[in-house]
Amino acid sequence: MTLGNLPSNGTVMIVDDTPGNLALLSDTLSEANYRVLVATDGYSALEQMQYLLPDIILLDVLMPGIDGFATCRQIKANPDTADIPILFMTGLGELDFLLRGFGEGALDYIVKPIRPPEVLARIEVHLAQTRTIQRARHALQHGRFSALTADSAGVIQWLTPPAQEWLNAMATPASSDASAATGSRIPSPLYEWFVHILTGPLRETPENAAPFESEHGHSARMVLCHQPDEYLFLLQKASPTWDLEALRASMKLTPREAEILMWISRGKTNKEVGLILNSSPRTINKHLEHIFEKLGVATRAAAVAMVLKK
Repeated sequence: MTLGNLPSNGTVMIVDDTPGNLALLSDTLSEANYRVLVATDGYSALEQMQYLLPDIILLDVLMPGIDGFATCRQIKANPDTADIPILFMTGLGELDFLLRGFGEGALDYIVKPIRPPEVLARIEVHLAQTRTIQRARHALQHGRFSALTADSAGVIQWLTPPAQEWLNAMATPASSDASAATGSRIPSPLYEWFVHILTGPLRETPENAAPFESEHGHSARMVLCHQPDEYLFLLQKASPTWDLEALRASMKLTPREAEILMWISRGKTNKEVGLILNSSPRTINKHLEHIFEKLGVATRAAAVAMVLKK
């Protein structure tokens, strides 16, 4: 397979008013199988990003019009572009500007004169980190669990959009709890459960505590964070009501197969399903083989995806 037939490693935007730098970086990145966008000033870079978003940006500090700092500030102020990693390019005599650049949201810098191997190495590292963060964010937004962190006073330090929905669903018109957001306190029932754990014997091992259960059927577990005075909450919405007879009929399953499919869709292992249904894991596995055959799938994940779509 030729290089031209390989999928791109990503899209890099170069923003620099020096033709020599643009040519060197563009050639280096193209040869490394990156898609390259070029802008000679901040205004044209911002305009291009209205139509196509790069995966990473190499941004010169000193440019005519708006400089690199102002360009970076505008990129980070836009929710659609705020997560794009920015690497400043600066000359040795401009290193005093770097602290300001980090304050505007840049992740790293490249010192001129440009050394292509260094540029490629830094881009590869930051793209890998950014993609890992994006995968984690996607999993938290679309998986079974949402998440938030709070300090020992119950003040939210970070939360995902699904976690905000989870918390707001607990609120009632008569509740004094404000809408969930960073800087606000977790709702009273969850906070009381949280304090009970912090003041009890499971303070150092909160993952062993009984989960919180709301009146709506939502549940929460807590684990310690690596950061001091911060705790991670894993939140799960109430399981949907299952119509086993409808599931059995629509997928041509036996009653027992419909039960097993329901439980694995709720995240239970073969052993756990066996305990629930008073059956051996081997028997559960045999039922799963029949389920996979009937659904035309090969894995538990594919079977779960199919039943949830139904």
